[in-house]
Amino acid sequence: MAIISSSLDESNSPRSRKELRIVDSNIISEEKNNKNVNLARPNSFKEFIGQDQIKSTLKIAIEASTYRNEVLEHTLLYGQPGLGKTTLALLIAEEMNTKCRVTSAPSIERPRDIVGLLLGLKEGEILFIDEIHRLNKLAEELLYSAMEDFRLDLTMGANRGARCRTINLPKFTLIGATTKFASISAPLRDRFGICQKIEFYSVDELQEIIFNFSTLINLHLENDACCMLAKISRGTPRIALRLLKRVRDYSQVIKKTNKISLEAVEKALISQKIDNKGLDNLDRKFLSFLNLNLNYPVGLDSIAAALGEDSSMLEFVVEPYLIQIGFIIRTPRGRVLTSLGKKYINSKNEN
Repeated sequence: MAIISSSLDESNSPRSRKELRIVDSNIISEEKNNKNVNLARPNSFKEFIGQDQIKSTLKIAIEASTYRNEVLEHTLLYGQPGLGKTTLALLIAEEMNTKCRVTSAPSIERPRDIVGLLLGLKEGEILFIDEIHRLNKLAEELLYSAMEDFRLDLTMGANRGARCRTINLPKFTLIGATTKFASISAPLRDRFGICQKIEFYSVDELQEIIFNFSTLINLHLENDACCMLAKISRGTPRIALRLLKRVRDYSQVIKKTNKISLEAVEKALISQKIDNKGLDNLDRKFLSFLNLNLNYPVGLDSIAAALGEDSSMLEFVVEPYLIQIGFIIRTPRGRVLTSLGKKYINSKNEN
């Protein structure tokens, strides 16, 4: 398999200081060109940990298409950032023994960009578009006929000299990845034959991922330390590996060792202001502000103004995990702190 990548744009996070928040599941600047990140990518479905139902579905589809000597149906993968959508796309190309051309929707600014990508494809190749919900309307409409009939319908010239031209394309597979499934238009969504949601990972799966990666980077990780990291990783491998690297930095600089104990993990997390629930300073500020309002619903814009943060960043980056662990709920009138969230924030205030 070969991977041909254009510039991947990870600027979709509205927070300009996202690299400062290590429990954010978006890619940060350190990871964009870091060789250690590539070490974490498996080379086959067998090495890919978790997502068993998705792997089973994809294996059957790949074997069926190979049996019929056809290209794989267009595939849509959706879910939260950091769960392995890009990795799965690359593994599909590996299983199909073909090239994967990687790009992101924000980098496709003009129709000619998508036309160039499609014309550059060869028979059986895979085109992977990350954050496909951000495609502009013209590029999306060009994809309709390309996905369905493997052709491009282009209008050339202007006024009376305008004419239509059809360009036949080699048969290919489009794999789209998105964090906002509902933002994809219905005509585009309906053209994907395979649609799979990437779920959060269990603690056991994250432990296995962390342990395997620690072996690759020559760390001796104790079992209880591995378990602690898995529990605070928000069900996301990207966050788990990022936390592991911060603990590695602490152990190598402060302790002068590659052996990571539970004590080292706890002290490293304290230095990063992350507690045993996986919450950082921004999460606690969010909960504390709700706690001040005596269980009355608070609008998102009011919270954003009080914390000095962008409202969309709070909605898509901070709130999902707080809702997942039952600390807040969304209501039509605003956000409300639950009894679990109140108990947590009061215990922090007492400490």
